[in-house]
Amino acid sequence: MSAPFRVLGIDPGSRVSGFGVVEERGSRLQCLAHGVLRLPAELPLELRLAELFQGLCQALDRWEPEAVAVEGVFAFRNARSALVLGHARGVALLAAARGGRPVYEYAPAVVKRSVGASGAASKDAVARQIRAFLGLQRPVGADASDALAVALCHLHRTRVEALLVERPRRRRPPDAWPGLSPAVYGAPR
Repeated sequence: MSAPFRVLGIDPGSRVSGFGVVEERGSRLQCLAHGVLRLPAELPLELRLAELFQGLCQALDRWEPEAVAVEGVFAFRNARSALVLGHARGVALLAAARGGRPVYEYAPAVVKRSVGASGAASKDAVARQIRAFLGLQRPVGADASDALAVALCHLHRTRVEALLVERPRRRRPPDAWPGLSPAVYGAPR
């Protein structure tokens, strides 16, 4: 059995940020923790970001993940909302860097597809998939389930990359395609 590999997933936000910790042991995935960091709306942005940083640093220190996965930016109609979310993402990246953890970013649609939902799936659909995937008994809130989905996305990616390293694809030599010119199958000219 391989050594356990632990990932902290983060769904950043300036008022509510979700986090989730998933551990892989061999072929088994286990949710170790999940929750949200609620940041008081009445506080100025810089103080909310300071609280977010402190909360994420505590999660990193408590769970000691080998990697941090953060949900990337998606298109916003409101530029101010996108900018504020960018600040929260920056804090998440800073907290991970402070802890010496490698950071991986994934687009929201990629995260959703990695857990078996469509790229345009609702938060509720992702939450149902996460609950089934990890065998959780109780429902998980939307922000925490999104963070768990980000962690799972990273674990799926590392599995696929490991398989590609272990078993590199073999390319058949050009003579394996009789009758086709080199330009058709991409061989050098």
